[in-house]
Amino acid sequence: MFQNPTVPLAPMTPDAVLSAFNYLRAVEVGDTEAAARFADADPRMPELLADVAERIVIPITALCGIDPEPSDDSFTLEAVGRILVATLRTWAQAGPAAADGIAQTVVAFVAQVHTLNLSFNVPLRTGGPEMA
Repeated sequence: MFQNPTVPLAPMTPDAVLSAFNYLRAVEVGDTEAAARFADADPRMPELLADVAERIVIPITALCGIDPEPSDDSFTLEAVGRILVATLRTWAQAGPAAADGIAQTVVAFVAQVHTLNLSFNVPLRTGGPEMA
């Protein structure tokens, strides 16, 4: 079972949050010119995106504590979220050129997770019909 104590996140300034979300939105809608402007305005964009990703991914994947009878399966999505964030943080170390890939990954992950039925009354995946 995946268990990792949560380390408090360092605060982000409002400008940093706005910059990262503006970049994510530009990537999401395919506005490469705006994305380039946002990335050029802050060379720390990959790190900002990893910080924002952690604030998005971990809360929507941290299912432990919600399930009244947790099992190994209850922690799978949480583990995937933590692995994704760790991978994004490693990728961010590559420098400013990593921003686009990190943003596309965050947008795709969030879009996919939000299409799942995350109710504990319905298992995430136990066979049966394919998930849309």
